Amino acid sequence: MAQFYVVGGEYVDTHFQDAVGGDEQWIGPFGDYEAAREEWAKRAWLTVDDCATRYRIERIDPDAPPPCTD
Repeated sequence: MAQFYVVGGEYVDTHFQDAVGGDEQWIGPFGDYEAAREEWAKRAWLTVDDCATRYRIERIDPDAPPPCTD
């Protein structure tokens, strides 16, 4: 069964590759996309004026095969 996480936080710049402090925040798990979306929306609106802060939703499915890394 898939789980959903809200991932993000403050980054060192607007390339959004390196999080301040080194680690992104992982909030969850949420049992469905809509619950994760509600949390994402709350965090996104709280930080709407912070250009180096960003959140996204990640879907983790333990039953799916791992992604191809070739």
